Amino acid sequence: MAGMVPEGQSFVTSSPLQFIPWMSFSPGLGSPFPWLRELKSEERGLYLIHLLVWCANHVAAGSLENANIGLEQISQLASTDGDTMQRIAAYFNEALAYRMLKAWPGLYKALNSTKISLVSEEIHVQKLFFELCPFLKLAYVITNQAIVEAMEGEKMVHIIDFNCFEPAQWINLFQTFNARPEGPPHLRITGMHEQKEVLDHMARRLTEEAQKWDIPFQFNPVVCKLENLDLESLRVKTGEALAVSSVLQLHSLLVTDDEMHKWKVNSPSISKTDRSHRVLQMNQRTLGELLKKEPVHAYSPSSDLTSPSPLSPLSLAPAPKMGSFLTALRALSPKLIVITEQESNNSGSTLMERVMEALNFYAALFDCLESTVSRAPLERKKVEKMLFGEEIKNIIACEGVERKERHEKLEKWILRLELAGFGRVPLSYHGMLQAGRLLQTNNYDGYKIKEENGCLVICWQERPLYSISAWRFRPYD
Repeated sequence: MAGMVPEGQSFVTSSPLQFIPWMSFSPGLGSPFPWLRELKSEERGLYLIHLLVWCANHVAAGSLENANIGLEQISQLASTDGDTMQRIAAYFNEALAYRMLKAWPGLYKALNSTKISLVSEEIHVQKLFFELCPFLKLAYVITNQAIVEAMEGEKMVHIIDFNCFEPAQWINLFQTFNARPEGPPHLRITGMHEQKEVLDHMARRLTEEAQKWDIPFQFNPVVCKLENLDLESLRVKTGEALAVSSVLQLHSLLVTDDEMHKWKVNSPSISKTDRSHRVLQMNQRTLGELLKKEPVHAYSPSSDLTSPSPLSPLSLAPAPKMGSFLTALRALSPKLIVITEQESNNSGSTLMERVMEALNFYAALFDCLESTVSRAPLERKKVEKMLFGEEIKNIIACEGVERKERHEKLEKWILRLELAGFGRVPLSYHGMLQAGRLLQTNNYDGYKIKEENGCLVICWQERPLYSISAWRFRPYD
């Protein structure tokens, strides 16, 4: 049967060509693998998934010659202009190639020494993501509703925004505050971003809108990355009710030197052969469908008694920066903290863990873009390459302190925050209704909002992609 590993051969050592026995492998003019281009869409998708996993196993094992064969075949099939499977394969292929290249630091540095990274382009692609996908819009709506409810009756409100780049979120909050029966509070927003120009723009726009809605307002810019932030410098005043908004930022504090902080990683409960079987036997038409059916089987933790429970503190990766940051944040006694994060476990210590988890997560993101935006627009390409593609590259090609995209699922965020002394604040049904109305009004078909343990998850079809949770200062007993 096609897609099955021959008995007695491992997934790492078997050639991918053995999985398509009805096709002849012979060099041809223009391409060493001419038959690859004759594959039908579904065959190509299955073959690409197999190739990516096969190639990643060889990269992880240090078998660069075999990995190079896989990269070459993937290049014949992948395309940033193709269907979902072709596009995601192109970016995973690039990420695996970058990881191989890092084996020769001199070569890697020489090839990247003249690379220009334009901050303006990075900001532009963030705004494109906001416009093309509903995820940030939903996060803002739910965050604002939680703030409005928590700040009822408060006369002085201070909001700290850890990713202050989009005025639309706070303009909407101005309107809601202005409609309060008791009138709007005196509002101070401390906006944090690493680019001064972004904060200057935010200050101008928000000041104009605050005047329009007759809201006493002050904007306090902090030019800084979250990992370098000194919370004591935020000057929280006595008598202010403090709210904190963190949208896709907190995971940056999970960065650590993996060589200095080793922790036990349990063996997968299924073999690499079985793992590849499960991926290759799926026959749905899109990459998201191919991967999402049994995503947890890619590397299920062992049920051995020595394995820590997923909800045990022992299951958390060491993160000294996160621990000290949450301790300092708690000292500010915030009335509310709203956290939006990627709903994915991309913080695994092994390459194969991260490859399989990232395939599942980004497959769903590419699928939803395929459904929402046509293939032609340059804007979509920019989001896929400069946002998703760069995240994939960081997850797969980097290690140690360079690996900043260490996403964790909601259950682990809950554990981290509760251990740090924060209490959960259930997100209201009204916030969920507002989010649902936004999806309906803008015809965002296929997106769903689900409640989970008092928190909300934003899904594409049935696949959770982002989590939103709310927290408060909890005095120690």
